[in-house]
Amino acid sequence: MIQDAAIIGNGPAGLSAALYLLRAGFSVTVIGQDNGALEKAGYIENYFGLGTPKTGHQLVEDGKAQVLRLGGQLLRDQVVGISWDGDFLVDTAGSQLTARTILLTTGTSRKMAPIDQLDRLEGRGVSYCAVCDAFFFREKPVALLGDGEYALHELKELLPITGPVTVCTNGLSPSVEFPPEVTVRREPIRRLVGEERLEAVEFSDGSILPVEALFVALGTAKGSDLARKLGIRLEDNRIVVNEQMATPLPGVFAAGDCTGGIYQISIAVGEGARAALSAIRFLREKSGVSP
Repeated sequence: MIQDAAIIGNGPAGLSAALYLLRAGFSVTVIGQDNGALEKAGYIENYFGLGTPKTGHQLVEDGKAQVLRLGGQLLRDQVVGISWDGDFLVDTAGSQLTARTILLTTGTSRKMAPIDQLDRLEGRGVSYCAVCDAFFFREKPVALLGDGEYALHELKELLPITGPVTVCTNGLSPSVEFPPEVTVRREPIRRLVGEERLEAVEFSDGSILPVEALFVALGTAKGSDLARKLGIRLEDNRIVVNEQMATPLPGVFAAGDCTGGIYQISIAVGEGARAALSAIRFLREKSGVSP
């Protein structure tokens, strides 16, 4: 069954968006692996309507209960990719979902891999999107940085196109089983080697792995990673949206920390509502109903 909206991220922006879409009569699935940054928040006092302080965990769980009460679905899973074939196909670690609209409300990553030269070589051999850039490295040796489901998904995009792929876990133990034909290097990465373009990966033991590209798929797919797969423009790793929280790709909206700005619950909730109202207009226009 096709959902009207798939919301990626179940923090305050995503849950707020879900409430508006559900009250407008649309089917909604909210997908999230955890409660995000708000889960770690202590007692919250600077949010409207709280008679007494409430923990971030309590606030998110109350929002989830609202979504369920209004008929929404909550899917605890990890989104590893999004594609489009007339509708949007959302691939998770365990299933696939079809939706007419996508709302990206994934929050933002507060840290990057501390690998020397990683930032400098972005776009010059360092890529964050296998489906976007694998074509440029046909039959060339490449490396993949990651250790989990997201890395495994990106590996499946690379194997039919590139040359040999070496998975680099940067000191972590793999949390998934990679294909036996793929070499897995667990040593920490000391630095990337190359002046104009990436030439090799140097490990902490001094060994060198010559590669022409490094595809980064650390942890779970962030909003910026998913936006890249859809060809949506980023600025400083933030998803670019207009005043209606719409991206340039019709049917895709974004809200909350993944769009930058002030990282506050009240801002995320408001942007989630605005994104939902824009999605509602899009869905009604698509079905021929007056907005």
